[in-house]
Amino acid sequence: MKPTRKHSRWVLTTLTLALPIWLLLFAPSSQADTTAEIEHLFAYIASSGCTFIRNGSSYDNTAAVAHLRKKYTHTKRWVKTSEEFIRYTATKSSMTGRPYSVICNGVETPTAQWLTDELERFRNR
Repeated sequence: MKPTRKHSRWVLTTLTLALPIWLLLFAPSSQADTTAEIEHLFAYIASSGCTFIRNGSSYDNTAAVAHLRKKYTHTKRWVKTSEEFIRYTATKSSMTGRPYSVICNGVETPTAQWLTDELERFRNR
């Protein structure tokens, strides 16, 4: 059976309609998922009650969120995943290169590890 023009249009229409559904089901991560994860990390920082160490100075969680949100406005154009957010925004000072850390319950942890652990917990819920 030779394909007709009508058959070709039907195949093209079906594929065009199916592609967005396929992307929703099988795409690695949508921008909406990444945004939700990053917002969760901001909320996690805000509610942590931990002390943040940036360039040798201590900051409360409110100041840390404000700083990271401001920094994120400059990095989000190339940040495509939550891991990139952690790596490029929340890991170290872009001015000095010094790593950020967080002190929770008397234990100091690099923010990269602290946020990566929380991202994994959030994804596994």
